[in-house]
Amino acid sequence: MSKSYQKFRKSVEFLSAISGGLLITLPVIPQPAKAQQLIAQVNPCPRIFYEEPHNSRVIVPQGCPPNAFTQQQEAQGLIPASSVPAPGTVQPGSVPPSEGQIPPGAPAPTIQPGSVPPSEGQIPPGAPAPGVLPPRPVPPSVTPTQGQGSPVPPAPEQRQAPSATISLANGRVNIKLVNKTAANVTYQVIGDTAPRSLKGKSDVILQSLSAPLTVTFQRDDGGQLMVTPQPSSEAGSLEVTFNEATDAAQGRSAMRIEPNGSLFLN
Repeated sequence: MSKSYQKFRKSVEFLSAISGGLLITLPVIPQPAKAQQLIAQVNPCPRIFYEEPHNSRVIVPQGCPPNAFTQQQEAQGLIPASSVPAPGTVQPGSVPPSEGQIPPGAPAPTIQPGSVPPSEGQIPPGAPAPGVLPPRPVPPSVTPTQGQGSPVPPAPEQRQAPSATISLANGRVNIKLVNKTAANVTYQVIGDTAPRSLKGKSDVILQSLSAPLTVTFQRDDGGQLMVTPQPSSEAGSLEVTFNEATDAAQGRSAMRIEPNGSLFLN
């Protein structure tokens, strides 16, 4: 047996030993664990708040951009001003677009035939100076106090009186919804439940809801609902009855319960 063959044989044995060691020391890769099913999150600010009739009847929960009705209530001083800006407003401290810069999403300026475009640094007539925001209009119901600038509270007749007052139990309430109509009613506790359906001539109990809370409801057939809240003698209990409303002015689509037990229908 030649020396070259012996060297070749030793090299093959050496490589086989190394390969075997690698196979022994390789860790066993476990199979990936089965992913858990994600729990659906309830949207605290659903789009229904910004669609009619809720846009002009319902106060949105705290932390949501105010809709038209919420802005109206804030302007009248009935509820505290929201810290979340309404869509399209400019926040204090924000940097306005620089001169000549087009904000994202804004259409490009058009030049009429025969007109001369403004030169660089020139401000068109009637346009505000760069960096200066136009003054916000003062709502008619809020009038600055002479010499102070603080708003004057609205007159008592401008305040909305609560439809009922209930006694909460440690800030919580059980609500029984009774549907006396023949149509299905879709209801939702904003921030707590997804939209649910209550069949005609049936009822359901919503337990241990924490105030403040907002409940929205509407008939699936598009009709109006006449809503009658009836507080119970037992603390923390409320019964709300749905009946068909023949007059559109009687129709209600939301109920708001404040931490002090005041109940408002909109």
